[in-house]
Amino acid sequence: MTAFARRARASAGRLHPELSLVSYTLLGHLEDVGGCRATDLAAHYALDKSTVSRQVSALERAGLVERRTDPQDQRVQVLHLTPAGMEILAQVTASRRVAFRERLAGWPEEDLRQFAGYLLRYNAAGGTRRVTAAAGD
Repeated sequence: MTAFARRARASAGRLHPELSLVSYTLLGHLEDVGGCRATDLAAHYALDKSTVSRQVSALERAGLVERRTDPQDQRVQVLHLTPAGMEILAQVTASRRVAFRERLAGWPEEDLRQFAGYLLRYNAAGGTRRVTAAAGD
């Protein structure tokens, strides 16, 4: 699992120097939910607010995330992907898919089915805490 995480971090960093695995994960979540508050990100991933704040600040400086006022509550700032954020996320995702396809190319179909089942089972056991080692990023 450690090697898997290291490869994921490295692949994100190769496409964008400021895109850590945590940053990539946060961008993916923003895409999935269509935007949310920084406090929502912290709660969803069980991260300290200061950790999320640093990550979001880096993503803003890189032009990948922007803050917009919530139309229902003018006091609230909602984070959204910028077009550049959507593009870099798509690039990293495509790169990861290619790497997975290359690594799994020679696997028999039954092995792929079992592996997929194990991944589903593993992910289901994780609940909503998807990023827990983020404090150092």
